[in-house]
Amino acid sequence: MKTVDARGLSCPEPIMLTDQALKESNEQVKVLVTEPHQKMNVEKLAKSKGLSYTSNETEDGFEVIIR
Repeated sequence: MKTVDARGLSCPEPIMLTDQALKESNEQVKVLVTEPHQKMNVEKLAKSKGLSYTSNETEDGFEVIIR
């Protein structure tokens, strides 16, 4: 599983990094973000690409796993 650590980054960086990771990888991508709106934006990106995802709250933010 590829991990994108976008914690502490400002938009649109988390989306840009996630999009790049999805293009480069045929496996699951785990995205770590700090803010709720970043989590929602990553989820929207996955949905727009027809991919499924799960989201969880962590101690220091959120993780979104895209399949």
